[in-house]
Amino acid sequence: MSAIASELVVKRPVYRQDELHRLCKYAKPKRNLTEEVSKRWKNLNMGKVLKKSIPLIKWLPEYDWRRNILGDIVAGITVAVMHIPQGMAYAILGNVPSIVGIYMAFFPVLVYFLFGTSRHNSMGTFAVVCMMTGKVVMTHSTLENSANNGTLMEEENSTVDFVARQYTPIQVATTVTFVVGLTQLGMYILRLGVISSFLTDSLISGFTTAAGMHVFTTQVKDLLGLTMTPRRGIFKLILTYVDIFNNIDEFNLAALTLSAITIVILIFNNEILKPRVARVSPFPIPIEMIAVVSGTLISMQMNLEKVYNIKIVGDIPVGLPEPSIPPLSLIPSVLLDSLVITIVSYTISMSMALIFAQKAGYKVDANQELIAQGLGNLAGSFFSCMPFTASLSRSLIQQTAGGHTQLASLISCGILVSVLLWIGPFFEPLPRCILASIIVVALKGMLMKITEFLKFWELDKTDAAIWAITFLTVIILDVEYGLLVGVLVCLTKLIVIVTRPYACKLALAPGTEIYLDAKEYKGTVEIPGIKIFHYSGSLNFASRRHFCEKVYELTEVTPRKEIIKMALMTDKKNIEEMKYSNTEYIEPSSSSSQQLYVSSSPLNRVKAIDYGSTPAKETMHTLILDFSALVYIDLAGVSSLKNLINEYNEINISVFIAGCYGAVYEMLQKCDLLEKEDHSFAIFPTIVDAVYFARYRTNVRTISMYSTNVSNEDYISRL
Repeated sequence: MSAIASELVVKRPVYRQDELHRLCKYAKPKRNLTEEVSKRWKNLNMGKVLKKSIPLIKWLPEYDWRRNILGDIVAGITVAVMHIPQGMAYAILGNVPSIVGIYMAFFPVLVYFLFGTSRHNSMGTFAVVCMMTGKVVMTHSTLENSANNGTLMEEENSTVDFVARQYTPIQVATTVTFVVGLTQLGMYILRLGVISSFLTDSLISGFTTAAGMHVFTTQVKDLLGLTMTPRRGIFKLILTYVDIFNNIDEFNLAALTLSAITIVILIFNNEILKPRVARVSPFPIPIEMIAVVSGTLISMQMNLEKVYNIKIVGDIPVGLPEPSIPPLSLIPSVLLDSLVITIVSYTISMSMALIFAQKAGYKVDANQELIAQGLGNLAGSFFSCMPFTASLSRSLIQQTAGGHTQLASLISCGILVSVLLWIGPFFEPLPRCILASIIVVALKGMLMKITEFLKFWELDKTDAAIWAITFLTVIILDVEYGLLVGVLVCLTKLIVIVTRPYACKLALAPGTEIYLDAKEYKGTVEIPGIKIFHYSGSLNFASRRHFCEKVYELTEVTPRKEIIKMALMTDKKNIEEMKYSNTEYIEPSSSSSQQLYVSSSPLNRVKAIDYGSTPAKETMHTLILDFSALVYIDLAGVSSLKNLINEYNEINISVFIAGCYGAVYEMLQKCDLLEKEDHSFAIFPTIVDAVYFARYRTNVRTISMYSTNVSNEDYISRL
């Protein structure tokens, strides 16, 4: 066997685990909860606590004004320009007045500026979250026209019958936002930021792609100028297209023409102009803003609403909204939907934050993101906002335009104040079909994720299955059902991995001390009489059965079957002898180590067998369990391990454990899994130690096991 580097020669004694511990002065890890709490309390520093809770206090004094301020200003202006058309469009998607999208780009973003840890996330409206909120609004609001004509109905001026539990779209949306904020704060207290880890990339990809199809479908009626009653419940995507085809003869030609022109211009800019402009300037063409302004001016000049019957945005109030408390009585009705929105919004935001943090080389605190979004949603719920999250398109623009920190978001908020205070009414004549066109074109990246299915199929069939199941469930049933089914499939995959971890039989690479998977490496050789079983993962109550089954399968020795087989062979022999001796008692021979009695009890017969005279497998005398990759073992796992050791010991097969360290070793010691005096069970630091000890006990020469100067045929013969 050729070697890449110099030859490795090691000469040392064979160690058992306890011997190595004594030699290296092993210290048992101690954990005293009282001492830990006391130590943390003494080391408590309010300055550090404030810096961790409010990251702004930490990074603002360290801000490099000379190098970063210009980039943040430019990025803030660019993102603010994007916020206006996207905010108005996605607010319509949420079945609330268009001005709500501008509110969402201001109030919660200010809170995130203080508490967020992502430097590049552009927080505000996002298509999927707005669509999910819009579904809840459509289900529970009773004054749906308030979203269509763009008016904000104040609590004191509305004609809502509170006795009958009737709510405006704004009230429903803010209640959802309030519940989402409380849920995220609760997750922060419980340190549940890790929950986003349960949503795999395949699930997120399949979910967002299918959700993008739902978003696209909701905009078709505005693109065509149709008036239809929105569908609700399962199969609504399919039924919506049925309604569209049934009403296709009622489409508005002017709205369709305006939509087509807008879509063509936006696509031309994104596919042709934007790449060329990016070569010479970091600032993209604000094509969405140009489309909104142009559409507004055309609508004003041509009076599109009255002459061509085109739906427009409608009344937009001036100024900041008055703070109001969401109707708490609505919370039970929107709780489940709000929980789903919580998970989706947090996962999307966290995924984007991690992507940008990896590119820029900084860390994002998952739990701090929870409190930032939770407080942002809580504050937004008092100012007519829907749940907010990060937008990929705006975040990319914020980074490429030169944004370095969330100071860009603060600058964006400053610009949007002018829109809220003075410019808002200018956009009242804006045709809704133009906003729908902006949404549809913005969905391209999301819908193109459908090609990722092929990538998942090539890399991992289970991930591809998760993608397909999630996608189809969202398409056929609905968004929340798809997310639920996707999470259940992910958890099922995780359970299968935990309960059926990787296990294999190891064999020796000739001329080395390296042990490899015998199934995958055909050039390896097994040491006669020794079976080496490798097990990774955890050995617990859920995986112990799989562990035992794999040991039996890979060693090709099942102790219980061997015991029964030998018992039957002994019974057969006794019957033959009884035919000729006509006696019921057989005197044991002098060479036998145990007495054998003819009994009607199978248990007694089994216990009386002399296992030393008839081995279960002639070539197997030692089983080595490689636990170098075992990370956890519980009481049930130790119990199963004890039973396994005793079973093999009963048929004269020694069991050695190799590579057992840390918490696993301590657990074995706590459960009194101790080495036996006859060496039928022992613990070794490495497989090599265990193999040498096993061969020494069986008087087999080991001097040539690891020699590199022999052929494979000679090597096998020496073994």
